[in-house]
Amino acid sequence: MPWPWRRKTRRTLARIAIEGPIAGGTRKRVLKAIQQVEQRECPALLLRIDSPGGTVGDSQEIHAALLRLRQKGCRVVASFGNISASGGVYIGVAAEKVVANPGTITGSIGVILRGNNISKLLKRLGVSFETVKSGLYKDILSPDRGLTEDERELLQNLIDSSYGQFVAAVAEGRGLPEKRVRAFADGRVFSGAQALELGLVDELGDEERARRLAAELAGLNPDRTRPTEFGAPPKRFAGLIPGRSRLRALVQGLSLELGWSGQPLWLWRP
Repeated sequence: MPWPWRRKTRRTLARIAIEGPIAGGTRKRVLKAIQQVEQRECPALLLRIDSPGGTVGDSQEIHAALLRLRQKGCRVVASFGNISASGGVYIGVAAEKVVANPGTITGSIGVILRGNNISKLLKRLGVSFETVKSGLYKDILSPDRGLTEDERELLQNLIDSSYGQFVAAVAEGRGLPEKRVRAFADGRVFSGAQALELGLVDELGDEERARRLAAELAGLNPDRTRPTEFGAPPKRFAGLIPGRSRLRALVQGLSLELGWSGQPLWLWRP
């Protein structure tokens, strides 16, 4: 005989929010939340995405977990918020249905990899690196020198492979031919209204519309069903301090530039 909480949660609409850049911390939190949704046998999941994207591997792991959840019978609806670009799109196309606001910033399908060449600055400061390496490409994207042509070609092949994976996932998730996806998957961004015309989203609407759609797909009464939050990020008192959000955004941008240097990213960088 099943536990009483199991009978109850089988009628529960779950909600998971993905906000900000997608990296290791977000992956761990979201994967744990998805596991809880599966364990409690929730019939539907409202996935709220407000993210410019992030690292490739973390986005792929969340995408794969959502597909497994759907295979268990959970109906997944994605709601794109202010922005759902690049890796946010990759995660979103794992949903059965996607709802976006008319003015949502989305798209940016593609891959970016950046390094920091500060060789001129180091030279002015009288700083030089001594490098001992096991192979020709072991210090690729080292900040004390530029890329060679061979290195650039090697990295371009890496980017092309990651890009192909992205296009294939969008094509499969949205039921579009890869050729059609490649026609607009050049890094450009779209409004939600434009994304609807391209087939990236199913309909225009706010999170409330996405909630009702998820409930309807699961056979729940949308007028009586309210979402239960899973994996909510911890609230920080510092976030209440005036001007703190701007400082956090500045620090976050600097962290992305330095910490993710040399990594292939599914990230929109305006």
